[in-house]
Amino acid sequence: MERAMAQRGGNRTMVQGWEKRWKRGTCRTRATGTTRDADGRIQAKGLGRPVHHQRREKMVAKAIVPNTQVAVVDDPEQRNVPFPEGDGLTVIGQDSALEGFREHLNYRYNLYKNIRRGMDDAEGGIEGFSKGYESFGFFRDGDTICFKEWLPGAEAVSLIGDFNNWDDTTHPLSKNDFGHFEIRIPPKADGTPAIPHMSKVKLRLRVPGGGVIDRIPSWIEYAVQEPNAIPFDGVYYDPPEDQKFKFKHSKPPRPDALRIYEVHIGMSSPDPKCSTYAEFRDTVLPRIKQLGYNTIQLMAVQEHAFYGSFGYHVTNFFAPSSRFGTPEDLKSLVDRAHELGIFVLMDVVHSHASSNELDGIANMDGSGAHYFHGGSRGYHWMWDSKCFNYGNWETMRFLLSNLRWWLEEYQFDGYRFDGVTSMMYTHHGLQMCFTGNYEEYFGMATDTDCLAFLMAGNDMMHSLFPNCVTIAEDVSGMPTLCRPVSEGGVGFDYRLAMAISDKWVELLGGEARPGGTFSGGVPDEYWEMGNIVFTLENRRWNEPVIAYSESHDQALVGSKTVAFWLMDKDMYDYMSLLGPSTPTIDRGMALHKMIRLITFGLGGNGYLNFMGNEFGHPEWIDFPRDDRWDNATGAFVPGNGGSYHHCRRRFDLVFSEFFENADKSVPGDGDDPEPLRTDLRYHHLWRFDRAMNTLDIEHHVLSSSHQYTSRKDEGDKLIVFEKGDCVFVFNFNPTQSFSDYRVGCHLPGRYKVALSSDDPKYGGFGNVREGDGNEYFTNEGYHDGRPHSFLVYTPARTAVVYARVSDDDEDVVEVAADPSVQPSPSTLDKASSILDDDDDEDDEQA
Repeated sequence: MERAMAQRGGNRTMVQGWEKRWKRGTCRTRATGTTRDADGRIQAKGLGRPVHHQRREKMVAKAIVPNTQVAVVDDPEQRNVPFPEGDGLTVIGQDSALEGFREHLNYRYNLYKNIRRGMDDAEGGIEGFSKGYESFGFFRDGDTICFKEWLPGAEAVSLIGDFNNWDDTTHPLSKNDFGHFEIRIPPKADGTPAIPHMSKVKLRLRVPGGGVIDRIPSWIEYAVQEPNAIPFDGVYYDPPEDQKFKFKHSKPPRPDALRIYEVHIGMSSPDPKCSTYAEFRDTVLPRIKQLGYNTIQLMAVQEHAFYGSFGYHVTNFFAPSSRFGTPEDLKSLVDRAHELGIFVLMDVVHSHASSNELDGIANMDGSGAHYFHGGSRGYHWMWDSKCFNYGNWETMRFLLSNLRWWLEEYQFDGYRFDGVTSMMYTHHGLQMCFTGNYEEYFGMATDTDCLAFLMAGNDMMHSLFPNCVTIAEDVSGMPTLCRPVSEGGVGFDYRLAMAISDKWVELLGGEARPGGTFSGGVPDEYWEMGNIVFTLENRRWNEPVIAYSESHDQALVGSKTVAFWLMDKDMYDYMSLLGPSTPTIDRGMALHKMIRLITFGLGGNGYLNFMGNEFGHPEWIDFPRDDRWDNATGAFVPGNGGSYHHCRRRFDLVFSEFFENADKSVPGDGDDPEPLRTDLRYHHLWRFDRAMNTLDIEHHVLSSSHQYTSRKDEGDKLIVFEKGDCVFVFNFNPTQSFSDYRVGCHLPGRYKVALSSDDPKYGGFGNVREGDGNEYFTNEGYHDGRPHSFLVYTPARTAVVYARVSDDDEDVVEVAADPSVQPSPSTLDKASSILDDDDDEDDEQA
C-alpha cells in the first residue's frame, strides 16, 4: 500500500546528495545510519573485526543447527510479557545521531510504559488485554452464548439474525458506563445453542437523532456474501467439535534467513477464477517447497468486501476471507505448510480500514469516529479509507487482540505489517519526500500513539510467541524501527528494502507511479554499477531488511513484472523453444536472472518473491472489476467487465499438468517435478530461482555476517562481491566478455562454480557451466583490497557464483603470487580485511 503514495520517501532520494562524500572514501548516511567505506563495505560500528572466519562460522553453525531443528509449539499461556524497564535510550549507543532526539525517544518509551501500567492496573496485564476475543464479540460461557461490543455512540442496540427472524425487539443489549453493550443468551429448552452455527447475524443500533443503522459486529469471526448479493452478512461461527480442524503438526523453527514466497490465494490458480485455501494447500504449497522457499506470506487473508483492493481494504479484521473457503480450510492450509517445514506469515493491515460502513467497522457506532480519528485526521484521502486512533484504549484492545488472534487461533508464525509509514506519521507519508533529516522522524508529525501501539504489539508477540517474526513495510527509513523494544526501538525483526525494486523499475522502464510517466528506462551501457550497489547496500546497520526485485506492487495494473519490462510483446511469440529467439528475449532472460541474483546476494538479510515471478510471469495483475466512480476524486474509473484473465498465476507456463502432478516429486529431493514444460523458456527461469534458494541452503548466503563489495567497475560494467564463503561476479556489459579476469577474495584455497546464470539448464549459452570439474586456485597478494584473488572467465550479461571448496581435511592450497597482484596491502587494505583471529592456526596473516 505504500506504493500508492504520491511521493515516495526514504532512501530513494539520497544517492546524488551523497555522491561526493562517497567518492572521497566514507559516507555516513543519516537516513539509514549506515557507515561504509569507499568500496561499499558495510562497517559494523563498535565491532573492530566485523569479518568472521568462515571455518569458525561453520563450526558454530554445525553446533547450533541440530539444536534449532526442533519443532516449536507456542504456548503463550505459560509465558508473560516483561514490563519495560529503563529509559528506552539504549538505541542511542548504536547511533550517536539519535542523541539530539533523546527527549522524543524517552517520551515515546514512557508513553508505552504508561500504557502497560494501565493494562496492569485494570486489564490483568497485556497478557489479558490482548485476549479481547475471549470477552468481546461472541463467546461461550458453558452453554450460554455471550456477546459484547463497544458502541459508545449508540443509544440502544439489539442483536438480530436468522435465529430470531431479524426481530430487533427480542434480544436487546444492556449498556454499561464504558459504552459496552452486552447480552447473555441461554440455550434452548432442548439444550441446543440459541444461535445455530453458521447463522447470519447483525447488530441494529439506534443512534442520537432517532436513526437506525445495521452493522456487522466488529469482532465477527466469519462473514459471507451470498451469490449475486451485494452486502456481506456476519456469521455466528461455532462449529461442533467433530467439525473443528485439529492441528496435527507443530510449528517449524524460525529460519535463520527468510526466503519468502508472497502469495494471494484467490489468484493462485492458472485458471481464470477465484481459487481456494484447499486448492492452494494441495497444488501450490508442494511447488513452493520444491522451489526451496522456507516461508510463505499470505496476502488478503482478513475479510475485505472489495476483491479488487488486493485485501488492503479490510472490513472484518477477525474473519478469514470467505471467498477462499472456511476458517477450517485456512487452518488446514497452515497446518500443511508446517508439515512441509514452511513458516507462515500473514499480511496484516492495521494501517487503515475500509470506509465501507455497511460491511465493515467504519462508523461502527454512528459517531463518525469510534475506533478511528474523527474529522479529516480519520480519513486517508488517497486510499479512501479510515485511519485508526491508536491512542484510544478500545482501539488498542481491538488491534492487539487481532494480532494475537491469528497467531493463536490459526497458528500463523508472524506478520508483514502493511503501510507502516502511513501509521507512524500524521501526514501518512503523502506528498512527503524523506531526505534523511532526523527531524522528519522525531518531530510533531510523528504519531507517538501509533509507535507505542507498535511497541506494545511487537513486545507482546515476541514475548508470548518467541519464534514470531514481524516485518515492517516502511519507505521512510525510520531509525530504530527494527531494534528491540527493550532498547527503545519499535521492535520489528525486519523492514522491507523497498528502494531496490524502484531502482530496477527506474533502469528498465522509468518512473512507475500512479499518474506518472514511463521514460523508457536506461540503456544497458549507461547502467551505473556504483549506483546499483549503493541502492542494494543502503540500509541501517543492525536493522535487518528483506530484499526483493519485485513484489505484488510491481505487477499491479499500471506497471509490469520485471520480465515484461524486459521482454514486453516478444513474450507472446518468442518464449517457445520450438522456434527462434530474439535479441530482446536473450537480453531479458539474462538480465532477469542477474537482477534477481544480485538482489538476493547483496540486498539484505532475507529475500522475497511474489508468486509466479520466479519464472518470469508475463503481463500484469488486474482484478475483476466493474465501472465505478472513485469516492476520493469523483473520477470515473472504467472496469474490465469482471474479467479474471489477469487475476491468476500462469503456472501452466511451467507445468504441463499443474493440478495432477503437484505431489509427484518429493519436495526438496533436488529433482525437477514432472512434467515441466520444456517447450517453453519459463522453466529455465524457474530452475534458476530454485538454484538461488539451494545456494542459500548450502552456503547460508542470506544469513552470513560477511559481506564485502570489492569491485564496481564502470568501464567493464562488472560488480564483484563476497557473501559468506562465496564470491559473486556480475558482468552487466551487454557485449564484452573478459578472459582471465582477476577477482579478489578474503579466503585462500580453491573455488568452484556453485551457480552460473549461463548454464544451459537455465537458458544460458553454456560458456560457464556448473559441475564442469574446473577449480580456481587463489594467488597470494592484494587485489581490489582483498588479500587473495583468482582468475575467471566472465561472459557478457552473466552472473557466476564461486564457492570455496572446504579444506577442513587438507592443507590450504594456494599458488605463488602473480606478478600482476600487489605484493603488499596498503594501510587501508589491511584495516578493511582484518579476519577474526579466534582460531590462530586457521587465520591468514596479512
